[in-house]
Amino acid sequence: MENKKTKKKARFIIPAAIVAAVVVSGAVFSHFGGFSTGKCADVDEYAKYAGGVSDITVPEQAHVIALGEATHGNAEFQQLKLDVFKVMVEKYGVRSFAIEGDFGGSEAVDRYINGGDGTASEAAGAIGFAIYRTEQMEQLISWMRSYNDSAKEEDKLHFYGFDMQRVKYNYKYLLEAAKACGADVTELESIWNADEEDFSDSSDAKKRIEVLENIKTEIEKSGDAQSAEAAHFADALIQNQKLDSDNSVSRDALMAENVLWILEQEKARGSERIFVSGHNGHVEKTGGYAGMGKVMGNLLADELGDEYFSIGTDFYKTTCNVPKGDSYERTTHLFYSHDPLAKASMKCGNDVSWLDFSAVPDSSALRQQLDEAVWTGSVGEYYSPVMAFMPMMYRVWGVPTQLYDGMIFVSDAAPTEIIEITE
Repeated sequence: MENKKTKKKARFIIPAAIVAAVVVSGAVFSHFGGFSTGKCADVDEYAKYAGGVSDITVPEQAHVIALGEATHGNAEFQQLKLDVFKVMVEKYGVRSFAIEGDFGGSEAVDRYINGGDGTASEAAGAIGFAIYRTEQMEQLISWMRSYNDSAKEEDKLHFYGFDMQRVKYNYKYLLEAAKACGADVTELESIWNADEEDFSDSSDAKKRIEVLENIKTEIEKSGDAQSAEAAHFADALIQNQKLDSDNSVSRDALMAENVLWILEQEKARGSERIFVSGHNGHVEKTGGYAGMGKVMGNLLADELGDEYFSIGTDFYKTTCNVPKGDSYERTTHLFYSHDPLAKASMKCGNDVSWLDFSAVPDSSALRQQLDEAVWTGSVGEYYSPVMAFMPMMYRVWGVPTQLYDGMIFVSDAAPTEIIEITE
């Protein structure tokens, strides 16, 4: 026979435990922003100091101007690459665009914009990542080619990649350069599988690095005017092998090295400034994205000081194109930032707005909000259904003025459309 007192007691204890769990998890969830869109910065003050992309100014001492993107999968952030780059070219004499993409693949773009064969679509596909096979990237590449068609030789634009995760085009151009300088390419060809367009399984990382370093030396000995760039194809392949075989090697540290190399290349051409584009998590000046330690922007800021100028971006709302888990299948999903500045920009009626942090005086109420840590949107190349219940998975915590020199805010970002390319 059931004990009614026991039954009543059980009915009381179980709900109490659930309530306690809900209260605790609710407090934690609230700390990470919950499902809300967050507080709003002072709208009137924001309106005083915000402007458009054409209003962007950079200090005279800035030599590396970096543009971040809060997501890789939104048309507006892709479009900003061209819009901001135009300002840098027309107002600040920038003559190079460096992207978070394959160095060798970006060489294919550089050849195209300087009169090479093919199409803008094919050039975009060579960069090496699906996120750049978009209408917006094709427009950027087409604009650069059109600019170069009428530019003087010393004013022509150049396109670089500072990543090292792909090998196909780096090997192609390294082999081409090695043959051009008369180097023996027997060993170089022995570590490559031409059918797979990848390193052969019969060679290991140590052997590959040894062969690549030897070829690099041969190219540098040639004294060819283009030897520094040709040798860097070997550098990118060596970096790729170190990245894959040595857990102590940081991709961001290698990317920072490559950006500094690009800067030196451009200075040799007579251009003192370069423009760099990558995810916010790579261009930020402090902190460590996703627990990775110092990121590229950290390292560049350490090395260059105020010669490094970083522009972050954020969204109020985004419908973003992202891969599903670890697969290549891409789907679109809705996210809200928790950024009070992005919310203020939206409430001001801006589709896109620029805020120069140095233009906001200490007397403004907005200054205090700029100097406080907030949650901002940050969507990478990954999606999990858990993100719908845990917004902290696509938000990062930081002080805007410590991360960037200024930010661009997009109120309602639309997904990119990935263009399928048949090579």
